[in-house]
Amino acid sequence: MIFQRALRRELASAAGATFTVLFSILLTWMLIGILGKAAGGKIASSDVMSLMVFSALMQLPTIIILTGFISVLMVVTRSYKESEMVVWFASGLSLSRWIWPVLSFGLPLVLATGVLSLYATPWAQKKSDEYVARFEKREDLQKVTPGQFRESAGSNRIFFVEGVSGEKNVVQNVFVNTVDEKGSAVVVVAREGVINTDAKGERFLVLKSGRRYQGVPTQADFQTMEFEQYIMRIESKQQEMGADLGVRAMSTMALVEANNQFTMAELLWRVSAPLIGLMLILLAIPLGFVNPRAGSSTNLIIALLIFFTYSNLIKVIEASVKQGRMTFGLAWWPLHLLAALAVVVLFAWRLNVNHRYHPLVLLAAFKRARRAGNTSKAAPK
Repeated sequence: MIFQRALRRELASAAGATFTVLFSILLTWMLIGILGKAAGGKIASSDVMSLMVFSALMQLPTIIILTGFISVLMVVTRSYKESEMVVWFASGLSLSRWIWPVLSFGLPLVLATGVLSLYATPWAQKKSDEYVARFEKREDLQKVTPGQFRESAGSNRIFFVEGVSGEKNVVQNVFVNTVDEKGSAVVVVAREGVINTDAKGERFLVLKSGRRYQGVPTQADFQTMEFEQYIMRIESKQQEMGADLGVRAMSTMALVEANNQFTMAELLWRVSAPLIGLMLILLAIPLGFVNPRAGSSTNLIIALLIFFTYSNLIKVIEASVKQGRMTFGLAWWPLHLLAALAVVVLFAWRLNVNHRYHPLVLLAAFKRARRAGNTSKAAPK
């Protein structure tokens, strides 16, 4: 049908524009956050692009849900504003004829949301956690960015290096300030530093051609020593890679097999994502009504409020499952059933607008009766 092809083409165009805007906002927001972490020494600067990709994958289900909802709403609202719906209804066609072409456009988005939510998002979360854990597992000196001060994991040592040579474990012009529990400070400056590993796997920082100063900062009796070679032991984190990365990084099958309140809460959100997308796409059809004579529409604001309310209610139910107040079997479906009932009610509202028991018809009849009563009272006897 020509109408269905034209509608799908318009929906695809609106979805492309909406996705571009939302994804650009998302990338800007993520870039600011990740660059801030890199500047603060929480992640490696070489991992910024990889973490950007993983973060984008984790946020894609939400972006796709919003894209489908807003694009359908925009197309339906435009049809009302430009009086195309007046012609549509005058031709004897109902609003329900929009359901199939909208579903043919929206179901691929729902499927993509499900695949991303169930498979791609946990994989991206796992890789992102591994990148961060790998950086945290590195020795303190390897985390130092040339020209910046860096605090050690134990918070008792500060490093500063002026430059890094061709090898990753060799640094130039090293400054190390260590403070013990008694308040005594040890300052070591050296021309070069190298990280070595002994036969037992212990890590040591070997400093060459430098000076060592030791004393209490408020006192003048500092001890000074020049050295050709100075060895400092480096404390390394013993956490194994991939250990305890959290339920968000677990695969969907692993969540099902674990079967505890925390994994079931995460599974609830993953299952809910495509259902939210489907319900909102259908809800956008009756929600797109606007009076053609009105200057503007608040439908987009209402749509955003509905989306955030829907997703926040899912989060509330997820928290209830996590705390053990609800089981997964009783928690995953009631809210989506209410959303489906809301879709049916709104469609009935729009399809039977001229029915004698429609609320708007009853309200108009009440107003007419009230005006007639006022007129009869005001008429002269």
